[in-house]
Amino acid sequence: MKQLINWIQSRLHRYPERPGHQRPSVKWVDDLERKISGAITYQPKNREDFPSLPRHVAIIMDGNGRWAKKHRAEVAFGHRAGTENLREIIRRSDELGIGSLSLYAFSTENWRRSPQEVAALMQLILDFFASEINELEAKNVRILILGDKNDLPDAQRDTLLQAEQRTAKNTGLHLNIAINYGGRAELTRAARELGELCAAGSLQPEDIDERLMGAHLYTGDQPDVDLMIRTSGEMRLSNFLLWQVAYAEFLFPRTLWPDFSVKEYDEALMAFSGRQRRFGGR
Repeated sequence: MKQLINWIQSRLHRYPERPGHQRPSVKWVDDLERKISGAITYQPKNREDFPSLPRHVAIIMDGNGRWAKKHRAEVAFGHRAGTENLREIIRRSDELGIGSLSLYAFSTENWRRSPQEVAALMQLILDFFASEINELEAKNVRILILGDKNDLPDAQRDTLLQAEQRTAKNTGLHLNIAINYGGRAELTRAARELGELCAAGSLQPEDIDERLMGAHLYTGDQPDVDLMIRTSGEMRLSNFLLWQVAYAEFLFPRTLWPDFSVKEYDEALMAFSGRQRRFGGR
């Protein structure tokens, strides 16, 4: 491992210092060394070690910008570090047999960020699927994009459509990635669809119930969220899966998303196992 760290340190000093650009700090390398050491020494739990596991986990991957600032790097570097971390959490969810994993990648409100940051996030969409689609397909993962793909640039929209089509028949982990997504917009879309069916005479208003409403959400027939995790310590939903989290358990670890390890994910799942879920009863 020390050879790897030394190589990273040698590359780090190649980052150019220019106006508006800061290379990642040496502290970042120290943090990376600790993270790699932890990953090597941590022995992941087996599925049998968990008294119970959520059927559906949702994660608000928060803290990339603060992580970048902490390491004296551009915010795009923080988003890329978060994407690298994402791979491990997806793999871990698949290993444990969790049915659905929903990830908040880009909200409808995120268009308000700087053009440079939006461009970096759009590029990450292309890079992620280019590097991961083969492994995801091989592991029988089914990809579903939550959100309005029509408003995305052509390259990103086509990439997402291809990923959905390529994995549509897979029966393993449902990987839901929210891109250009808003919870209120999702509910409005579902209500509009039901209203159109009523106007066409194919549905009676009195036939609309919670089951039918849920079926018209992006997540369709997937189970509701059992566990919602938001990293970085922030305690809000930010318009994510407002219907689906009605009875979810919530955890708000203070760890910034790029540092959220498999060990901490296991700890969150174990904490969920200890919760008593009454769904309004006793």
